Amino acid sequence: MYIPVAYHPIYKHPLPEGHRFPMIKYELLPQQLIHEGTITEECFYSPEIVNTEHVLAIHNKEYVDDLLNLTLDARAARKIGFPLSAELAERELRIAQGTIWGCEQALQKGIAFNIAGGTHHAYSTHGEAFCLLNDQAIAAQYLINNGKAKRVLIVDLDVHQGNGTAEIFTNNSAVFTFSMHGKTNYPFKKETSDLDIALPDNTGDDEYLSILKETLPKLIDSHKPDFIFYLSGVDILASDKLGKLGCSVEGCKERDEYVLSTCHKLGIPVQCSMGGGYSPDIKIIIEAHSNTYRLAKNIYF
Repeated sequence: MYIPVAYHPIYKHPLPEGHRFPMIKYELLPQQLIHEGTITEECFYSPEIVNTEHVLAIHNKEYVDDLLNLTLDARAARKIGFPLSAELAERELRIAQGTIWGCEQALQKGIAFNIAGGTHHAYSTHGEAFCLLNDQAIAAQYLINNGKAKRVLIVDLDVHQGNGTAEIFTNNSAVFTFSMHGKTNYPFKKETSDLDIALPDNTGDDEYLSILKETLPKLIDSHKPDFIFYLSGVDILASDKLGKLGCSVEGCKERDEYVLSTCHKLGIPVQCSMGGGYSPDIKIIIEAHSNTYRLAKNIYF
């Protein structure tokens, strides 16, 4: 048995010099995991282009057409935050397929990862904040449409609210959206998830973990999901330049251990997408993300 991990070199997309998004992490993370022996080459799946039908089950056709044909208007393209290109569009299509594949793997092995993904700011009709297509939303709807899950729980622990995911599933009772995020952080106009917990600036490990451990079991007990998506952003760290919370690397690790152990104990398959991380020191980002994989290996394999 091995940890299933979706990864493609296209994940590391070239950006203008000085861009604030740390695209290098998508190259360094798999290198680190292989170097330390947490995963091996056989763990990797190189995702194909996703079937457009799966994308259109979530996203507006006009938006998808404009994205793929590179005909988005200038204002819509600016909201995304990356220069629009054919390669960028292809990257998003492969990320979405990586998450769908991860769902299939998680149904067999209990857990699967996507090195990228967690694109929770992508709405049904537009993209924003480095998110073009909502990979976990696409995959959740894929599971439901194909009879592979009846009730899905999305656990979004990125520091930013999953506004796109909340909008997409507003009227979908099969998918419960839970977002625990920074109160004063982006997006400044929040959407309404099924459950939002907005944390004050500088919330540290003890308070963060206490709230999570009180909340997650109740959600699972009330919603009774047969599949969980976990968005494990590491931008909750005190060192994160876009974060505003006060968690340590060890606290972030304990968060991941709690979520993954809970899924494992209850026998609920979980797909993990990495989400954000913007600490100035790339080593901190890689260490925090690597912890999620190390824990998964210890818990599941």
